[in-house]
Amino acid sequence: MRILCQCDFGITTLIHGFYMASLHYYYSSMNAGKSSHLLQANFNYIERHMSTYLFTAAIDDRIQKGIISSRIGLSAPAHPFDNGLNLFEVVKEVIAEQGKRLDCILVDESQFLSKEQVEQLCQVVDELNIPVLAYGLRTDFLGELFEGSRWLLAWAERIEEIKGVCFCGRKATMVARVDAEGRAMSAGAQTEIGGEDRYVSVCRKHHRLAVAGELLLKRNLAADAVSSIQAQQLGD
Repeated sequence: MRILCQCDFGITTLIHGFYMASLHYYYSSMNAGKSSHLLQANFNYIERHMSTYLFTAAIDDRIQKGIISSRIGLSAPAHPFDNGLNLFEVVKEVIAEQGKRLDCILVDESQFLSKEQVEQLCQVVDELNIPVLAYGLRTDFLGELFEGSRWLLAWAERIEEIKGVCFCGRKATMVARVDAEGRAMSAGAQTEIGGEDRYVSVCRKHHRLAVAGELLLKRNLAADAVSSIQAQQLGD
């Protein structure tokens, strides 16, 4: 017997009377609401008296290390991970300490996961039958995949885009790293922690123009983000 059961955050497969967990990957550009979506999902589980466990990247300490925080004021504590942490072993230890199963694992900033850690999340799903919801960026400021996003795209059963909007009205699929004058960077380390003071989410077209030096992007004020020489192109 195979039944698909619709729930709040995807589809759970029921086979021969057993619910089969899935690995869910939610990706977007910056400032599209990933952390808010994660925290709402976490709240919905807790509201139903279910048990969750949260992870976030240790490298992201913009607010406070080990805290998932959204721009709308929601926050929750989380276990910080670096590349040396075995997520599967942590989940097993938490279950042993609590003496009961976990109903969901939620991971923020999942682009910073290593390939091995994405494999460990697959183990949580496959061996412990616990659903995993991973949230993160798909690509870096040059439009290239992060290691974590590459393997989540390859191995997740459920993949969903959380849509952001470019200043031109198109879907924002790219992230530009900018300096104080609004010039987009075309080289640099893949990982550099920052928020709206350092990154602007844009569509592919305006990312290409910005990296080519033909477009200035204002930080924090995307609606005014176009240099005068390119303003006429916004209606394209």
